[in-house]
Amino acid sequence: MIASFPETGLYAITAENHASPQQLAKKVRAALKGGAKVIQYRAKSAQNPLEEARLLLVECHAHHVPLIINDDVELALAMGADGVHLGKDDGSIQEARKKLGAATIIGISCYNSVEHALEAEAQGASYVAFGRFFPSSSKPNAPCADLHTLTKAKNCLHLPIVAIGGVTPENGRSLIEAGADLLAVIDAVFGADDPEQASLAFKTLFA
Repeated sequence: MIASFPETGLYAITAENHASPQQLAKKVRAALKGGAKVIQYRAKSAQNPLEEARLLLVECHAHHVPLIINDDVELALAMGADGVHLGKDDGSIQEARKKLGAATIIGISCYNSVEHALEAEAQGASYVAFGRFFPSSSKPNAPCADLHTLTKAKNCLHLPIVAIGGVTPENGRSLIEAGADLLAVIDAVFGADDPEQASLAFKTLFA
């Protein structure tokens, strides 16, 4: 298990535009070569999520990068993932920690609420995520967040802050300047023809 969550960098979230688990693993390998610091496996319609997740865990650990499972504590437990990301309807930090262990990375979606993030920090979250900040094809109806939330969060939180939602190399710098430590990206990496080059474009923002 990769116990530590990075302080900065690209947080790449898998898309579902792949023909096979092997193709997904190839895309993740490319993103890792391009400098992704975290991979989140997001499988809303996968036929065999356990097989896919296990393939991705091998790729991630070969690059000393944590694999986070989106929404699914049981899947994270079954395949020995490094962590889980929880939305508002995915159970509590305490329940996840009890099942997955003290060293597990647990991230929390906080949308546009610094208050929610402070509660998550107090309950032992490893990181918090705010968003969406820009129009997003993966979550078109998600509530909007604003840059001031990142700045406010940066001034009062003591754990990594992730910004998500329509993030690109062109708009990502504004999020970092406002207070984001990591940029969470789906389409701009895994929707690209070359995920390695797409990841490299984000890596330069953190230089």
